[in-house]
Amino acid sequence: MTDTKHDKIAKRLAQKENVEYNKGKGPDIITSRRVIEVAINDTDLNESKKQLQGFRKPRYLATTTENIKKAMSVTEGLKIGVMGPTGHIHKKAGSRSRKK
Repeated sequence: MTDTKHDKIAKRLAQKENVEYNKGKGPDIITSRRVIEVAINDTDLNESKKQLQGFRKPRYLATTTENIKKAMSVTEGLKIGVMGPTGHIHKKAGSRSRKK
């Protein structure tokens, strides 16, 4: 069975964070420092945002390069950070971005 785009991104980020990718329920990646949920489709961003609720450590929504602007919009006014598929942080968790 081949890995989906979601699996590839989640595995890459998990490897970068030196943890295992969680394929089950809940966020895809949980480290001692942060929680990361991967969302590939723009329609999945809102659902993925819900997966991050209830965690006290910094929370990040990771997505494809094409969906970074949409992810920034979905997390606007929230303390959820946004990162690209390689782990590059576009919005730091804890900051509440606002429209200019």
